[in-house]
Amino acid sequence: MTQNDNFRGFDDGKAPDALRTIGEVAVALGIRQHVLRYWEEQFPMLKPIKRSGGRRYYRPQDVQLLVTIDRLVHRDGYTLRGARLALEDKGTPAVPVAGPALQASTAQLKSIRDSLAAALDAG
Repeated sequence: MTQNDNFRGFDDGKAPDALRTIGEVAVALGIRQHVLRYWEEQFPMLKPIKRSGGRRYYRPQDVQLLVTIDRLVHRDGYTLRGARLALEDKGTPAVPVAGPALQASTAQLKSIRDSLAAALDAG
């Protein structure tokens, strides 16, 4: 379980709807700053406000989107592309690369493979 699975907000004395710097968001979510910047390239819907000097300020909806991306990629097993597609088309989630359903299917396929191999060896 990642640190932000149960993310409830910031405990820094700022108003809940305050803008947050990339450093504040990185610390609160346990995600490195360079990963957050990379995700901005990969997820067009993630658009923090950029001020002079290129400083990023994340709105509460940006932070919530980051929490969702992190869950999809690190807990649910989506690729970045799959997570982006799932977020773009919320009605039809993309198939995760790993996860309980895929692990069960893989186990079933391995069982079938082993049965076939045993049948070939016996024949």
